[in-house]
Amino acid sequence: MAPGDPASVPAPEPLLEVRDLVKHFPLTQGVLFKKQVGAVKAVDGISFDLHRGETLGIVGESGCGKSTVARMLVGLERPTAGQIRYRGQDITRLSGRALKAVRRNIQMVFQDPYTSLNPRMTVGDIIGEPYEIHPEVAPRGDRRRKVQELLEVVGLNPEFINRYPHQFSGGQRQRIGIARGLALRPEIIVADEPVSALDVSVQAQVVNLLARLQSDFDISYVFIAHDLSVVRHISDRVAVMYLGRIAETGTGEQIYDHPTHPYTQALLSAVPVPDPEAREHRERILLTGDVPSPAHPPSGCRFRTRCWKAQELCAQVEPPLEVPTEFRESTGPAHHPSACHFAEERRVVPDA
Repeated sequence: MAPGDPASVPAPEPLLEVRDLVKHFPLTQGVLFKKQVGAVKAVDGISFDLHRGETLGIVGESGCGKSTVARMLVGLERPTAGQIRYRGQDITRLSGRALKAVRRNIQMVFQDPYTSLNPRMTVGDIIGEPYEIHPEVAPRGDRRRKVQELLEVVGLNPEFINRYPHQFSGGQRQRIGIARGLALRPEIIVADEPVSALDVSVQAQVVNLLARLQSDFDISYVFIAHDLSVVRHISDRVAVMYLGRIAETGTGEQIYDHPTHPYTQALLSAVPVPDPEAREHRERILLTGDVPSPAHPPSGCRFRTRCWKAQELCAQVEPPLEVPTEFRESTGPAHHPSACHFAEERRVVPDA
């Protein structure tokens, strides 16, 4: 291969690397002398990469572990096991000044704009609070100007700086939360279901704002949501989670147009289709049973208790997250990792 050949250029190192990440919450009994009797396996061994300027969407049902992943990425929860490497450095065991320095570069936008903003603080104080923790970013005399610039960047009137959260709508409050996340100019923003509490029309505005900010500030996003349509609009790559594990991962085209895992196919079959004619030709997959308890996940494949393709092998061996054997020789869109013994390509949403 010639040195000047683009194929010979090594791929850039990931900005964020997550390897075998685990978070178990202990289950205890007793009042004075607590005894651990088990654990809720909220996240049970997931791995993924995030590159500079990229958006990784994480989707799944409520309770699958998405928000726990988000909290671990920003240091609000300590992993039980595994690694989170930022620029090659394992940040899972950092504390003090070292952790503070990393947190400056990995910020979070929370799900609920009604509870994530302190009602007793003005907008100026809320957005400017990161400067109190990291005073080296902005001199005290320059902070008001920086806050007003951030308000303008997210589409709010800079004159609103002295108002309180209750004086804003839900969409405006989320813009304030985004401005707070931008204050330190982070490289990574973890957005934990940032539009789920908003009206549909406002959701589109906030998603478009996030896309514009990514282009303007060269930000990488971990975008967590349960709305598949929103994730498709903003994400470069998608990871589908089920019961603490990643079931399938790939580019947006691979996941939405060429899913190979039964769970992904079932999720996509439930996405609303606006075109009546296309809706009539859509294949609807109805799952039976309830999601198992994360305290007692099924043996083998965790999805097998609801899967129409489950066989004896599924109960005995947990399928690895890898490219299925039948697609390894292919270069087509089905060539992407899927944690299923019997993965097969299946289009469930017709072209609009």
